[in-house]
Amino acid sequence: MRVDFWRPVPVIARLTWLEALRGRLAWLVAAALALALVLVEFAGAIAVTEGAVIRAAFLGSLLRGLAVFILCLFVAGSMAREFADKTVELMLSLPLPRTSYYLGKLMGYLAVAAAIAMLFTLAACLVAPWQRAAIWGASLWCELVIVSGVSLLCVLTLSQITAAVSAVAAFYLLSRGIAALQLMSRGPLVDPHSLANAVMARVIDALACLLPALHRFTSSEWLAYPGVSMAVLAPILAQTVIYSLLLFAAGLFDLHRRNF
Repeated sequence: MRVDFWRPVPVIARLTWLEALRGRLAWLVAAALALALVLVEFAGAIAVTEGAVIRAAFLGSLLRGLAVFILCLFVAGSMAREFADKTVELMLSLPLPRTSYYLGKLMGYLAVAAAIAMLFTLAACLVAPWQRAAIWGASLWCELVIVSGVSLLCVLTLSQITAAVSAVAAFYLLSRGIAALQLMSRGPLVDPHSLANAVMARVIDALACLLPALHRFTSSEWLAYPGVSMAVLAPILAQTVIYSLLLFAAGLFDLHRRNF
């Protein structure tokens, strides 16, 4: 007899959260914060003008990259370890719906992402007003939500940490740089009459429609300059919801089709 669908979800999420604590993820996040603050102070000290602006922009960019890197490695390492220890097979051999297991793991990773985003938002408050830092932090969490979903999907599909992290990195970098690629494909140095260039431009446009516009997420300018408002979060939240649902459906499909 199968257990209730929702009952295992918070239990699995809690176990994932405890794994993060016992795996010394908090120490890694603290070390990353300390390193970022030291580098920011160094960058501000050598700045000739606008030291405060440079500190804010540099810290925002650095914390964003560190958050994505840490979370991606944690999700990939956690799932790869469960595959290596046969924990996944053991869990799914129980009367436990696969959807409950997947949802529980995802909720645990999103909780870890929220904790990282909150800590980094507090650090951002050191160089920017708390209103701007809060908007930046909310966008950072949305970005980490997408990264969590992509990382979990890649590990389930590829089963190897190296391949999964490489796939997540490719997805993230392409999503961050797709707007620049679109501009380059229509630049003044591109021959508009070339068939190859036209095909390449269409391929890049198709990728831009499929990928999230991460270049609009978590901008360092929000910390460095005034004028940002809560309105910038509306399209970010919409994209986060859409891509999270798509990634959730893709991950469930892959998990249900596999034989353990």
